[in-house]
Amino acid sequence: MIPFSVLDLAPVPAGGTVADALNRARDLAQQTERLGYRRYWLAEHHNMPGIASAATAVAIAHVAAGTKTIRVGSGGVMLPNHAPLVIAEQFGTLDALFPGRIDLGLGRAPGTDQRTARALRRGDADRADTFPEDVVELQHYFAPATPQQAVRAVPGAGQAVPIWLLGSSLFSAQLAATLGLPFAFASHFAPDFLLDALEAYRSGFRPSAELAQPYAMACIGVFAAASDAEAVRLFTSQQQSFLNLRRGHPGALPPPVEDMDALWSPPERAMIDHAFRESVVGAPATVRAGLEAFLQRTQVDELMITAAIYDQRARVRSYEIVSEIRGQLTGGGVASATSARR
Repeated sequence: MIPFSVLDLAPVPAGGTVADALNRARDLAQQTERLGYRRYWLAEHHNMPGIASAATAVAIAHVAAGTKTIRVGSGGVMLPNHAPLVIAEQFGTLDALFPGRIDLGLGRAPGTDQRTARALRRGDADRADTFPEDVVELQHYFAPATPQQAVRAVPGAGQAVPIWLLGSSLFSAQLAATLGLPFAFASHFAPDFLLDALEAYRSGFRPSAELAQPYAMACIGVFAAASDAEAVRLFTSQQQSFLNLRRGHPGALPPPVEDMDALWSPPERAMIDHAFRESVVGAPATVRAGLEAFLQRTQVDELMITAAIYDQRARVRSYEIVSEIRGQLTGGGVASATSARR
């Protein structure tokens, strides 16, 4: 069966706290571990009142400490916001605490607005231009240290922390292919270049010490419930949250509503429908058909699922439904044995 994984932005529910969001994340990780999901990733975002995972390495430690077998990592760390040495030390520490369970997914976007990015980067707004060099530098810190090496990651040096490149365009796909790294595409909110990026990655892939053949993952939103109508209602929390973000007023994850038409204009609806066009929303039969079509079309080696659902029981149930469906699916690529173990 194709591996399924989880992307969590640790949304803060309306009326809740950051502690609530992080504890919900830990609970969901425990539940998805029980269901056989492969990995649980948290994403770096800043200056967003509705997202609790800004200190991504800390959030990963919280989730990893509450689980036993599921891989836990970043989806991703926005590398231009950090010195590569700091990330090597942070994830070297995580790997020391939770050996063989930590993933390091890297992105080149700021994960926030430009003013906050300047605050994070201390005025250096062009760090994304050095992303390829920073990735290579980070790989260097994870390699075994040499006696002559003046700067080492302690911890970090000699630790096999898998690096993934994440993206929503061709840039990271091509870089992942050049470096021989696994690649994950953010089709859960930016689907336009999905197939082009997968083709660029696969056609340009160069085998490396980390990976013998390409290994591609895509992330989509999946909102599953007992009926199509209930799933559509649960999905409105995500739609409202994205609408608020695009209006410049990000906030906590709202409870679902019965009718989105009272909240958005036709152009706003078109924009959100486009951003979430790969999302699968519905009852089990609807979800099965949607996932099957997506896997057949993309032939990804692994599927990552995100679901910003307000009610925690409904969120867990959505992942349970997807887990029940997973064994019935036939699409997806053929991963190498080595990469499938990552």
